[in-house]
Amino acid sequence: MNTRIKTAIITGAGSGVGRAAALALHSEGYSVTLAGRRLDALEETAALASSSGERTLVVPTDITDAASVSDLFSRTVSAFGRVDVLFNNAGIGARAVPMEELDIEEWRAVVDVNLTGTFLCTQEAFRIMKSQQPKGGRIINNGSISAHTPRPNSAPYTATKHAISGLTRSTSLDGRAHDIACGQIDIGNALTDMTARMAGGVAQANGSIAVEPTMDVNDIGRAIIYMAGLPLGANVLFMTVMASHMPFVGRG
Repeated sequence: MNTRIKTAIITGAGSGVGRAAALALHSEGYSVTLAGRRLDALEETAALASSSGERTLVVPTDITDAASVSDLFSRTVSAFGRVDVLFNNAGIGARAVPMEELDIEEWRAVVDVNLTGTFLCTQEAFRIMKSQQPKGGRIINNGSISAHTPRPNSAPYTATKHAISGLTRSTSLDGRAHDIACGQIDIGNALTDMTARMAGGVAQANGSIAVEPTMDVNDIGRAIIYMAGLPLGANVLFMTVMASHMPFVGRG
């Protein structure tokens, strides 16, 4: 029986889906590295995971910076010996404005975090997962229902989430020979600070404003546990977890 403690890195672990995933993985016995921009938020997640800080490592990280990402993985290996799971969760959106009103800096910021940041973390995970013993590991990308169906005025976010789906497929293919599995979770309306605005109504494709149902963010944590817990010979390539009554099926 293999009793080795597995290690997971979670980006964007200071709030929302990232925090829920980190707490769920920790509760399953994983050592967790909490990465994100805000030290105070990461420390709050660590405190929720364990009052003693056991099996947690807080690493403030800018995932758009290759050196910062390298430091994140190096510190994780130094603390826990290896990387078994990477949850590429960190992401941002832009203002919901007509496309012609969007500043190029806003576009670039979303691309840098959502796409380039995910690539940099994946690249570093590949380096470690290929060389560690036993080799291999699992990468889970946070996509979005927007990877399939956009909301109005969401070009930067939607474009990057479509791109994440391509990166997921490429990572899954390129990792195959090295026992690196990669899958994507597409989430619809998990209740977080980011989706709290839905209680007041959000724009629909027909131009109306409607309140949308949400779901408990901890249900996402449970889904991540399932994906992460599979043996490396099995993989969830794509999973959609959504509020049952949200307007996704039939949207538009």
